[in-house]
Amino acid sequence: MSKKNVDDYLTEGMYGTRLPKDHERKQFLGTLRERIVLALTKGQVMSNKGLEQLEEAMKENPEAKLIINGHVSNRFLKEEKKIADKYNIPHSTITNQEAEDTDIGAVLTYDYAIDKEEIFIKEEPEQPDAKQETEAEDPSFFSKIKSWFD
Repeated sequence: MSKKNVDDYLTEGMYGTRLPKDHERKQFLGTLRERIVLALTKGQVMSNKGLEQLEEAMKENPEAKLIINGHVSNRFLKEEKKIADKYNIPHSTITNQEAEDTDIGAVLTYDYAIDKEEIFIKEEPEQPDAKQETEAEDPSFFSKIKSWFD
């Protein structure tokens, strides 16, 4: 083990002791990936996608806690908090400059490692509207006019 030099002491004094996997903690709102049951992106939180999966995960993991990104507007988080209250899951909001860089909106997590393989919700590709399909099949307006003169 190497000895600490003056720069190490100064850095530690100004910024605190370095935590292992610091980048991972910044990305996942202060927790580690190995502790997460379910992670929702900011987009999923704002569009209320994944609420059913979040509720199911809360039912199955009553000892977990919900961590919410404080940089997401509170009006988008009402449903998540309501579900957490329904299942007596404690929830807290993390608002700091480091959490601003992440695309994670909320995580359901434990204080210890559970090593769950898949923590993200797979989004299904949106089906194109019927109107868009008919527009793709029908020639454009200009091609119809052009066909009149051919």
